[in-house]
Amino acid sequence: MSVETFNPTETGVRMSSAAVAHAHRQLAKAGARAVRLGVKNSGCSGFMYQVDYVIEPEADDQEFVVADDLSVFVSQEALPLVRGTEIDLVKEGLNSVLKFRNPNAAVECGCGESFAV
Repeated sequence: MSVETFNPTETGVRMSSAAVAHAHRQLAKAGARAVRLGVKNSGCSGFMYQVDYVIEPEADDQEFVVADDLSVFVSQEALPLVRGTEIDLVKEGLNSVLKFRNPNAAVECGCGESFAV
């Protein structure tokens, strides 16, 4: 990576304004202060996204400030798999779902729940 190609917004995790508003509502209900984005071995493609509430960050968490009062924490182990991901809230019919736009994902399953790198 050279200075000309380095883009700091691609190294972290971002959230759309719709996802930020959704996270604020959910965090208020849960009494949490932030969100953790992780992955686990699962799904038809290999890895599945896992979103949790954060009361206290873990020692190896990397913090990404996505809004003035909202952070996303990612463990050092998961960071190479989700670096550059944008989390969005998308309406599908009557439902709303979180969508992950992950530049590291080489393949995504048909349902969009899992990915491979």
